[in-house]
Amino acid sequence: MDTPATNIPDYSVSDLAGAIRRTLEGAFGRVRVRGEITEMKRYPSGHVYLSLKDQDAKIEAVIWKTAIRNIGTMPENGVEMIATGRISTYADRSKYQLVIERLEYAGEGALLARIEALRKRMIAEGLFDDTRKQPIPRLPAVIGVVTSEKGAVIQDIRTTIARRFPRHILLWPVPVQGQGAAEQIAAAIRGFDAIMPGGRVPRPDVIIVARGGGSLEDLMAFNEEIVIRAAAMCSIPLISAVGHETDTTLIDYASDRRAPTPTAAAELAVPARVELQGALSQTGARLVQAAAGLLNGARLRLLRADRGLPDVPERLARSRQRLDDIGDRLPRALAGLLSARRQSIAVLRVPHPREGILARRAAVQGLTLRLSAAWARQRDARARAPAIARLSPAPVQALLRQKRAVLEGLSGRLESASYQSVLARGFALVRDAEGHAITAAGSITPGQALRLGFADGETRATADGAAPRRKGPAQGQGSLL
Repeated sequence: MDTPATNIPDYSVSDLAGAIRRTLEGAFGRVRVRGEITEMKRYPSGHVYLSLKDQDAKIEAVIWKTAIRNIGTMPENGVEMIATGRISTYADRSKYQLVIERLEYAGEGALLARIEALRKRMIAEGLFDDTRKQPIPRLPAVIGVVTSEKGAVIQDIRTTIARRFPRHILLWPVPVQGQGAAEQIAAAIRGFDAIMPGGRVPRPDVIIVARGGGSLEDLMAFNEEIVIRAAAMCSIPLISAVGHETDTTLIDYASDRRAPTPTAAAELAVPARVELQGALSQTGARLVQAAAGLLNGARLRLLRADRGLPDVPERLARSRQRLDDIGDRLPRALAGLLSARRQSIAVLRVPHPREGILARRAAVQGLTLRLSAAWARQRDARARAPAIARLSPAPVQALLRQKRAVLEGLSGRLESASYQSVLARGFALVRDAEGHAITAAGSITPGQALRLGFADGETRATADGAAPRRKGPAQGQGSLL
C-alpha cells in the first residue's frame, strides 16, 4: 500500500531533540529565574541537581562541577534565590532544564530567613552558649588578625594597637566577600589555632576577625556555617569586628567578644598604656597608704602594749639594789648569828646526872616518909575500926613496886643522856678556869688555862699559840654550829 504524500518533514528523535534544544537556547539565551530551592542533591560526580519552584510551577536545574567554584553562593533547600543561566534540554528524558551559572539570594528577606534558620540551629547545638566564652587576655604578646590585606581595616587595627600598647601582629590575609571567602576565613581561624606554642611562628594570644561595613550580601561570608563553627571551636580567644556598629552577623554570637568596629576590636585586644600606668601609680599609692596604715596601727598597738607591760629595766635595777644590800648585810648577819649562838651555848649549863638522881631519890624518900605516916594513921584507924584491920596491904605494895620500876627506868634514861656516858666513850669536857664549858676552838686564846674533864677524873692544861683548825671547806662560808 502506498504512503500518502505530505508536506510535513520526517525527523529522527535525535534531530527533533536537537531542533528543540536549538530553538529554546536561541529564543531565551541567558535568563534569570527566581524561585525556592528544592530537591537539591549533590552527586559523587560533583554535579548538583535541584529544582526551582514557585506557587504554580517548577523547573529542574543543574550546576555542573566546573561551574561550582564560580557559582557565588551554594544553594540550600527552602531558600528563595535567583539563578542566572541558560535554558537547555535533556534529550534522554525529553525534558528541559536550567543550567545554572550563578546563584544569588532573592533580596534581604531570603537572606535574613536563611540567617535566622542557621542561627536557631546553632543555638540548638549550644555553639552560642555563654559557658563557651573565653576571657580576653589582659595584655597579649601576639595578636592574630584575619582580614583583607588591602583596605583601611588592617591599617586602623595597626594604628590603634601602636597608639595604645604596641604588640606583635600576625596578619592572615583573606578575601572578606565573594565566592570562597567563607572557606578561607574559616581556614585562617583554624590555621591560627593550629600553631603550636614555642614554634618558629608565634602562637597568637587573641584573634581579631574584622571587616569593614557593607550590605547584607557583602557580609554573608561571616554568616556561613563553616565560619561560625571555626570561630566556636577555636581555642584562642576570638574578637569579631564585622561591619559597622549596627551590623550583626552570626560570627558575633560564636566569638568570645564582639566589637562594633575594627578599631574597637583593637581597643578591646590591648589596654591603653597610659591608663595602665595611671592605674599602676594609683595602685602603688594605695599600697603605700595601706602599708603606712598597717605600720601605724601596729605602732599604736605596740605603744598600748608597752604601757601595760612592767618597766623591766627599773625592776632589774631594784633587784640589783636589793641583791647588793643583801650581799652587804650577809657577812654581818652571819657574824651576828654565830655570836648569838655562841652566847646561848655559853650560858647553857648541863646538870650532872647525879643531881637528878639525888633529887628523884629525895622525892622517893619523901614519898616513903609520907607513906609511913599514912600507914601509921591507918594502923591507928584500924585499931579504932576492926574492919579496916582486915584490909590487905597488897594494893599499896603493888603501887610501890610500879612507882619504883618507873623511877628505875627514868634513872636509866637519865644515865644514858648524861655527859658522863659520853666521857666514858673517850670524849673530854673542856672548861675554862672558872668552870664554864668551852664549845668552840675559836673562843680559846693562846696561853689560856683549861680544865679537861674525863670519865675517871679531871686534869688541867694550857692552850698553845697555834691557830685553831676548823672543819669544813677551806674557802667559802663555814658551819654555823
